Amino acid sequence: MKQYSLFKKRKSPIGPPWLRLCLFTAAALCMGLAVTAAMQWIAIGTLPGVVEWARDYPGHLAMTALLWAVPVAVLGTLTGRLWIAALPVGAVGLILALVDYFKNAINGTPLELADFGLAGAAGNVAGLAGDLTPPEDFYLAAAALVFCVLVLLLTQRLTALEGTARGRSCLFSLALAGMLLTGTGTRTVGGWLGVDFYTRMDPAENHSLHGLTLSLWRDAFPQPKIPPEGYDEDYMLDVLSRVDQLLGPAREEPEAKPNILFILSESFYDLTRLPVLRYEGDPLENFHALEAESVSGAFHSHYLGYGTGYLEVPMLYGLNALDLPPGTNICFQDEAVYERFDALAEQYTKSGDYTAEMLHAYDNTLYNRTVTYPLLGFNDLYFSDDIQQMGIEREGGAYGGFYMRDGYFFQGMLERMKAVNATGKRAFLYGITMENHQPFEPQKFNYECQIPLVAPDFTPAQRDIIRVMLEGITRADQALGELTDYLRDCGEPTIVVFFGDHRPNLFMPGGDTVYTLLGLCPENDTLNWTTEQINDLYSTDYLIWANDPALLDGLAGTRRDSSITALGPQLLELTGTPVSRYWGLLEKVSEVCLTQTDLYFVDGEGRASFSREEANLSPGALELLELRDAVVYDAVYGNRYITDQMNQPPGA
Repeated sequence: MKQYSLFKKRKSPIGPPWLRLCLFTAAALCMGLAVTAAMQWIAIGTLPGVVEWARDYPGHLAMTALLWAVPVAVLGTLTGRLWIAALPVGAVGLILALVDYFKNAINGTPLELADFGLAGAAGNVAGLAGDLTPPEDFYLAAAALVFCVLVLLLTQRLTALEGTARGRSCLFSLALAGMLLTGTGTRTVGGWLGVDFYTRMDPAENHSLHGLTLSLWRDAFPQPKIPPEGYDEDYMLDVLSRVDQLLGPAREEPEAKPNILFILSESFYDLTRLPVLRYEGDPLENFHALEAESVSGAFHSHYLGYGTGYLEVPMLYGLNALDLPPGTNICFQDEAVYERFDALAEQYTKSGDYTAEMLHAYDNTLYNRTVTYPLLGFNDLYFSDDIQQMGIEREGGAYGGFYMRDGYFFQGMLERMKAVNATGKRAFLYGITMENHQPFEPQKFNYECQIPLVAPDFTPAQRDIIRVMLEGITRADQALGELTDYLRDCGEPTIVVFFGDHRPNLFMPGGDTVYTLLGLCPENDTLNWTTEQINDLYSTDYLIWANDPALLDGLAGTRRDSSITALGPQLLELTGTPVSRYWGLLEKVSEVCLTQTDLYFVDGEGRASFSREEANLSPGALELLELRDAVVYDAVYGNRYITDQMNQPPGA
């Protein structure tokens, strides 16, 4: 019986070997160019937009095409068939572009190398995002790539390599691939084509300027962190001495040791500050009332629409993404990195008076929490299943909308607080809610909205999405009210730190967000935003409340801006807890810098700039930032000359 095979003997090649080698090379480059164009088509959304990008940045186009042409050439020489090589390479490009599109649809930010740390939990991430539909441009771009593969198939006799030519071409393409997989090789080729592989950029700017492929490639080969000028042991001992001068004597042990409930409330913020929208009632009735009894204000986040796990580490450990190489996922560092400094929780537990626990209203699959939290000083971790085993009885059950009810979750926190107190210790509990998490689909809360929305300028479909946000924040506020009502009467001194991690994305039908429709920003991409727009939309609200006003040291009712990296030091300052030099330095830094990221810088008064250099800081403020930079470099990248001493009290 006659046998057929995909790799059956081909008809004789056409043309001399040198011509076929030239055509093979040209075809591989054309396929690389086609993959580049297809990915940019999906990202930009129009072919004229792709042409404009290519015209403005020809070097970026050439470098990207080369990065895709090389694997086509490698696989083509290995399989002997260029069209077969083009299939997986094109598929990978389309998949990356689609993931980038979905990430932009979820939170308005492009795909970054750091996001690959969550690749193992991609299914859960997609589930949290809701229904994701590829755009029409995806299918058009895919069809264009299929056409290109078909052309390679029909012309394969013109590009067939045999014998010595095939072997040498394989070795050359493998050598070129190896060179591009090194930082030196990539920067050398990039230099020839005018591509900057040195300057660190905000992800949105990087993506817009270089395209998806090249933005990811740039992050894969970051420049080494530059040490402080004169870095050596003597230099760091001088830093240590200066830190002690600035911090003064170590704090004494405080008499009051309250329980601390540190609550990250998903996508919570004061939506009554949005223009145009009106509500027939106050959706933040409890939060607004508690502000009079609390320290409260704007909370400067590093994110909009997503990033919960990425702000937990800066909150609890003091490092932020700017302290790490571009493209680095802060939740997936080498475990030793999380042990260089004593974390926020350990400022309380190392005295032996506190037990630290983390509670999360979802499962344990995201952001590497089962690894990082024990390294950050937490004794036990409780996820949704664990909380539901606590025997909590609540009308309506555990779930509301798509996730665990905030009210049910707070009862779980109270159960753990009581259990810890029963052992004779105080509780430091870090809780992460989920009820207000995306997707903001109209049916999320069974179309319920307790407070009527007034939004005449919006379509019915748009109002449905806004109502979901409104209902989620209303429920979060009501749960906060129940929690504080209980704590007023419980008899255990307790401080509640409550903040929204970021604003919700609120994407509308057609691709706009509620923020673009309200005129708060010009477009979803942050590239053309002003610092004022970034500072506004990358902020939420917080409060620090206590069931005994004395625990707030006379500051109840005051306003103060805070941030991801300032809220922990602010709590330590309030409780008077003895702190390490490291956290003492972070307290000082938070007075002059609330936020410092690739995107923007916010000084201690809440004023935003695009960078530290533009912020017009005083010499004293600059010195504090430089001291912090030196301490972090020494611990994370350097020889750790003073890291042990930074974990001790000032003067030790």
